[in-house]
Amino acid sequence: MKKVFKIAVLPGDGIGPEIVDATIRVLDIVSKKYNVHFEYKYGLVGGAAIDETGDPLPEETLRICKESDAILFGAVGGEKWDNLPTDKRPEKGLLRIRKELQLFANLRPAKAYEPLLDASPLKESVIKGVDLLVLRELTGDVYFGEPRGREVRNGERVGYNTMIYYEHEVRRIAKLAFELARKRRNKVTSVDKANVLEVSGMWRDIVNEVHADYSDVELEHMYVDNCAMQLIRRPKDFDVIVTGNIFGDIISDEAGALTGSLGMLPSASIGERYAFYEPIHGSAPDIAGKGIANPIATILSAAMMLDITCKLPKAARDIEIAVEKTLDDGFRTVDIWSVGTTKVGTFDMAEEIARRL
Repeated sequence: MKKVFKIAVLPGDGIGPEIVDATIRVLDIVSKKYNVHFEYKYGLVGGAAIDETGDPLPEETLRICKESDAILFGAVGGEKWDNLPTDKRPEKGLLRIRKELQLFANLRPAKAYEPLLDASPLKESVIKGVDLLVLRELTGDVYFGEPRGREVRNGERVGYNTMIYYEHEVRRIAKLAFELARKRRNKVTSVDKANVLEVSGMWRDIVNEVHADYSDVELEHMYVDNCAMQLIRRPKDFDVIVTGNIFGDIISDEAGALTGSLGMLPSASIGERYAFYEPIHGSAPDIAGKGIANPIATILSAAMMLDITCKLPKAARDIEIAVEKTLDDGFRTVDIWSVGTTKVGTFDMAEEIARRL
């Protein structure tokens, strides 16, 4: 009997529909090979939803998400909607999904692929062999802390935010970090600013407490400024990096830049019940509709979905291997193309990956 997984598909704006369609082509092969069925339900989000309904996250889309096992997302945004009020812009739909579904953890892997080493801004000797995962807490910190605001005090403008974490928020993200490390290379680097911030001091204490249940996993603590430096100096030394919302926002982008192309970087945002899978790049409206966008980040996001939500780790690994083989065989979209390789479009790249599955 086939396993059935309900997948909410939110293509969004710009190149979103193209890269999502290409990814579903790959998932069709997985469906046949592993005797599973993906039941897709499409929803509007971002600018496409604004144009249709006036809301970047319509209630119908949210309902589809809540009735699904996982959400596969493309991208949102574009100049067309840049002048809208902040609370009506396409990106607000994405933020509301995270909040409504209580997605507390963002997983962003960064892996250096052998055929693309020359695309990295770092020397080959530094980047070769890099395979790390940044785990960012998504629901706390200065982005959500209260009080927050802007006002005038003594005739001078003042802006303020509150950096705050509750114990349960730190405990659950730390537990996830150790669980993920056990499936990788058994090392966690917890990143904070405990020498200055009280909230980081508490963060470090709780991570240590959780570590007592994972003595088989190596734990190191690192200040965020030092981590930012070491990611450039010795990125191969990192396995799982766990950190708070604002530090994670910065560190995950830095880690992603190591590999040289945003078009290669997947991500997952997960909670107790729901999981949301998306490429980390934007909607790239300047190339939308041209069939040249790199679908690999979205395809690898689907691989994360197969591993985390569908519990099909072999299928996930098969996709990763197919991507590696496609690159080894010299196929490239325009963003990663170099002399001597074969330039292909969005759907041709997906087809090459599907063939190798």
